[in-house]
Amino acid sequence: MTQAVDENDELRVTPPKTYAAGVPGVRHALTYAIGSSGTRRTALTLLSLNQSKGIDCPGCAWPEGEHRARNEYCENGAKHISDEATTRRVTRDFFAEHAIDDLGTRSDRWLNEQGRLTEPMVKRPGASHYVPIAWDEAFDLMADELRGLASPDEAMFYTSGRVSNEAAFLLQLFARAFGTNNLPDCSNMCHESSGSALNETLGIGKGSVSLDDIHGSDLVLVVGQNPGTNHPRMLSALEQTKRNGGRVVAVNTLPEAGLMRFKNPQKARGIVGKGTALADVFLKIRPGGDLALFQMLNRLLLEAEDAAPGTVLDREFIDAHTSGFAEAAAHLRRTDWDDVLTATGLTRGEIEGLRDLVLASDRIIVCWAMGLTQHKHGVPTIREVVNFLLLRGNIGRPGAGVCPVRGHSNVQGDRTMGIWERMPQRFLDALGEEFGFTPPTRHGYDSVDGVRAMRDGRASVFFGVAGNFVRAMSDSDVTEEALRRCRLTVQISTKLNRSHTVCGDTALILPTLGRSDRDLQDGVEQFVTVEDSMSQVHSSYGRLRPASEHLLSEVAIISRLARRALPGSTIPWEELARDYGLIRDRIERVVPGFHDFNDRIADPAGFRLPNPVNEYRFPTPSGTAVFTRNDLEWVEAPAGHLVLQTLRSHDQWNTIPYADNDRYRGIHGARRVVMVNPDDLADLGIADRQSVDIVSVWSDGVERRAPGFTVIAYPAARGSAASYYPETNVLIPLDSVADISNTPTSKGIVVRLEPVAEGTR
Repeated sequence: MTQAVDENDELRVTPPKTYAAGVPGVRHALTYAIGSSGTRRTALTLLSLNQSKGIDCPGCAWPEGEHRARNEYCENGAKHISDEATTRRVTRDFFAEHAIDDLGTRSDRWLNEQGRLTEPMVKRPGASHYVPIAWDEAFDLMADELRGLASPDEAMFYTSGRVSNEAAFLLQLFARAFGTNNLPDCSNMCHESSGSALNETLGIGKGSVSLDDIHGSDLVLVVGQNPGTNHPRMLSALEQTKRNGGRVVAVNTLPEAGLMRFKNPQKARGIVGKGTALADVFLKIRPGGDLALFQMLNRLLLEAEDAAPGTVLDREFIDAHTSGFAEAAAHLRRTDWDDVLTATGLTRGEIEGLRDLVLASDRIIVCWAMGLTQHKHGVPTIREVVNFLLLRGNIGRPGAGVCPVRGHSNVQGDRTMGIWERMPQRFLDALGEEFGFTPPTRHGYDSVDGVRAMRDGRASVFFGVAGNFVRAMSDSDVTEEALRRCRLTVQISTKLNRSHTVCGDTALILPTLGRSDRDLQDGVEQFVTVEDSMSQVHSSYGRLRPASEHLLSEVAIISRLARRALPGSTIPWEELARDYGLIRDRIERVVPGFHDFNDRIADPAGFRLPNPVNEYRFPTPSGTAVFTRNDLEWVEAPAGHLVLQTLRSHDQWNTIPYADNDRYRGIHGARRVVMVNPDDLADLGIADRQSVDIVSVWSDGVERRAPGFTVIAYPAARGSAASYYPETNVLIPLDSVADISNTPTSKGIVVRLEPVAEGTR
């Protein structure tokens, strides 16, 4: 792999922040926005962001709620939409000036800062540069390549959660009409463990709570998640929880500013006051120790019930709505204190203190993100979270439930629309009946299996809609080599990213409208829809003049390709592309919960999809919520090693940093840093600010190396380390995945720090 250059590698470290947002957050957001898109465009985008008839923020999937503030966005959302609304442009002259090899040496930040793509470009076999290509020629090229495959399963159709419901529905329709279920998506890399665990235990692979539930909860556990950076608007919801008398517990390997104190910039107390202290308790847990924590917590609840029968467990709920309780309880009673203390790094008093908070709370919600999902034992961990909630009936009633907090704005909606390699037969039957064909039933490739297939020559066409697959995936070297083995790679994008520099024999860049761009089809303005983390579906209207007259919407690109690649298809691709309302008419006849789609989406608040769990209906094989037995696992590092987790900096959206700063953690001017507890550094004989290579060693015996990092003494959990992705994705083997979900184990990487001699960096 060619090492991308850090453009501003001048490290400066300040004390970590003890609060999030406030006036500095507003100032940073506006400074970035105006510098990126100018004053007028900044006003136009920010004043319509997350508003009725406005732009849905692509930054994250946190819901807006029924009563939206005028400034219903966060610092990162403002930066993200301004980044898309930039006035900078990437033209054919840019591609003539920069060879692909040159672009491959540039940092992710530099590539992103060049601006919006403006016309279709192609890299021909053996060529060193991209050159312009007409849309019709590009569609013919793709269609010819697809029709020439020996099997439809040699093609992959990837999406990120930026894709709208309408585009996602058409993409999965096209892929299945073409004959394959190869529909990998970004969820495979992040929340697949959530879906696997929740489908098994509750019968539906999404969260059960609403924003009102968060506000009305007695106790919210925020586990393996950093809302201050990744979902900042969640902080205002937690602020409301606290003001309503609820409590918040943070379980994390690092102290996070957003969970300490929140200065809400829309409230006087957040500007001139101290703001709101959020986490009543912070448990600094070791990476991967959450399964042990919840198992011991569940054992303690069983013991509390033994001591005071009928006062702790919700036996009425357990008897009426669950199965497997006796077997799970017997297993939990064998949980060993020594194992738990070793796995978690917590004290017995800390765990018993959490138990006491639980016993004092009637309505409990557990929120989590990749700190739970991206471990080998991620699925068992989330199953144990469900056990915890089931014991006291905290599923299905107000103020209680499961809350996997997703990142991309429509990653949940994409799955609802059928972007999954293993959609249930009832969905495939409904799709086939609606469109008059027989969808394939063989399971397709997810993201990890897709890389394996490209690497091994079983797939040769990669079709990516939004996202940055190369930088999002684990095992960077293997992933890049797999893409380069393809006959054709296609990237449908708004801006440049690393994936455009990793090409198949032939490579296409197809520029598309962004969420903020007006979408006119035959002169009629169109809108799209998205589904947030809490199953609320609402509309999004672009407001800006498109960056170029040559841009097509994602819906138009997919439809025109489908018409050429499937010449005998009876699906009315052209009609669907002209009127997105017709796509929604089809969605309502295929996807449960979308009845009267076009009528209901006219409501400014949209509508919430039904969740059977909240009606005490559990669509599992047994018809009940399922208690599970989960073997206790944790990540063990041998002497001289640490357990590394990858994470995002504050000034970063997904794989793209907007600046080389992590303001809340006090790290400025560099990204190739690794944060380690000072006591661990002393044990390892490594000094603060020392240069090291990070080396991971796995059971395959292959060392993977991320060179040239600076050690930062940081209050991380003992035995752990933290560093930014995508720079450290190279350390994770393709085959190191979570059991069941196949999610890369990005939060459980055993590494050693290898000092670099002075002057050799």
